[in-house]
Amino acid sequence: MSIEENKSLVRRFYREIDAGNLAAMDELVSEDYVDHSPPPFPGLAPGREGLKQAFRLFWEATPGVHEIEDQIAEGDRVVTRLTGRGTCVGDLPGIPATGRPITMTATVVHRIENGKLAEKWSDKDVLGFLQQLDVIPPLGEPSE
Repeated sequence: MSIEENKSLVRRFYREIDAGNLAAMDELVSEDYVDHSPPPFPGLAPGREGLKQAFRLFWEATPGVHEIEDQIAEGDRVVTRLTGRGTCVGDLPGIPATGRPITMTATVVHRIENGKLAEKWSDKDVLGFLQQLDVIPPLGEPSE
């Protein structure tokens, strides 16, 4: 695949997630997909099935959208800087629903193999996410 096709694949991946179309993952993601920075939820399966489980959890608890800010690609890698926005309407493992809007930024590197996403590394603003959900108090404020 060309660099532009790789970038398009990643953009489609996020569009399908935003649409709640997890069935598209079978077409877009390798069965033996490796997430080098998975969410800290217990009991997720390995590979593509674990990815689908994680996104199902997020889709049900925090429906929203991914806004792609930048993409850079070289060879079989695509780097995407994005902002995820949603509302916490359902429980995440160990985190009750708040009803609040949430925003999280991330930089994600995908490796493409045979026209599918094969590996992912990401750096997410998990601290900000947990602060928005009242799991961790905002910095600078005394905790009770």
